[in-house]
Amino acid sequence: MIINKQEFYVNEVHYTVRSAIVKDAKDLSELRLQIDGETENLDREKGEAFIDTAGFEQMIKTDSEHSRNLFLVAVVHDRIVGFSRCEGIYLNRFSHKVEFGVCVLKDFWGYGIGKNLLKESISWADSNGIKKITLNVLETNDKAIQLYRKLGFEIEGISKKDKILSDGKYYNTIIMGRFNE
Repeated sequence: MIINKQEFYVNEVHYTVRSAIVKDAKDLSELRLQIDGETENLDREKGEAFIDTAGFEQMIKTDSEHSRNLFLVAVVHDRIVGFSRCEGIYLNRFSHKVEFGVCVLKDFWGYGIGKNLLKESISWADSNGIKKITLNVLETNDKAIQLYRKLGFEIEGISKKDKILSDGKYYNTIIMGRFNE
């Protein structure tokens, strides 16, 4: 699915949010690898589950052709600094929902990029008859949890001791969802 480009200006940073296009694939592959090394909030360590340029090209093509998929990028000065995806399940019993995920370079945290990627995704979902958006978040990611709650997400469950981080300790994953009546 494709959305129109949206412009944002937050704390003196101007950026756009738009649908990913095939020519973004190389930059997205490099960006994802970098982001995975910057935070433990995501599922992967740097280099794990690597997606190369061809993999991102295929993902972008698939997402642009499927009505319950959305792939967005955030761009600052012609540089992709973050992205998000909504992916639908194509079984009839799950056709009302999508799963959301987001990544933003650490240098660009605090500019509302993740929030605006999510808001655009919510708007897209609501206008396309998608009733539910789900996501997973690490229990220590307080800012993300607050944002998700502010945008209408509720905690639906906890996967206990779901992840082991670099400190050797186990952490819970919080499962959240937003249902559009």
